[in-house]
Amino acid sequence: MPDWIIEDKCGALVCGIDEAGRGPWVGPVVAAAVMFLNRNINAELLSGINDSKKLTAKKREHLYALLMQEAEKGNLTYGIASATAAEIDELNILQATFLAMRRAAEKLSPAPQTALIDGNRLPQNFCCRTECFIEGDARSYSIAAASILAKVWRDRYMTELARKYPYYGFEKNAGYGTKEHIAGILEHGITPEHRRSYKPIKAYIQK
Repeated sequence: MPDWIIEDKCGALVCGIDEAGRGPWVGPVVAAAVMFLNRNINAELLSGINDSKKLTAKKREHLYALLMQEAEKGNLTYGIASATAAEIDELNILQATFLAMRRAAEKLSPAPQTALIDGNRLPQNFCCRTECFIEGDARSYSIAAASILAKVWRDRYMTELARKYPYYGFEKNAGYGTKEHIAGILEHGITPEHRRSYKPIKAYIQK
């Protein structure tokens, strides 16, 4: 379970950053940054925060709402940002993820002094000092909170995208290459939101 140990080692004004959507074939990669300004927060939120992948969709939505309430109280600040499919195709997924992370961190007020990044790679030219942590979303409250915001925001985006492009099951598969998604591509082609640099999409285009 996450705790405050990593944040405590880094000192004041520490944010956690995580992303959602590196693997899907379609849609943006989304990053969130969360910085707790006051640790006297909702006990239910604190006990529930965890790596978003370990939570049900219903639980993530509930925790997202609790995080928004804490933000309204001034107990935390957050930023959510994305890099588009076109930016992923132009930059590659790693650099597009770093771009989304920088955009998310730059939305924080006050500005962070240190950013805790989930993973094993550090972005360059960041707005503050950075440190990376493998499985950080299971170790740090800040990173875990960011993972929840990023995942919920992106899932909601994909549900909206499903209304615009109803043949691919985006509301269920979040853009991953499921049978329904593949069937949609074969029958209706790709959308402007598909990542053309990804092998399955590139293979379809080259047919």
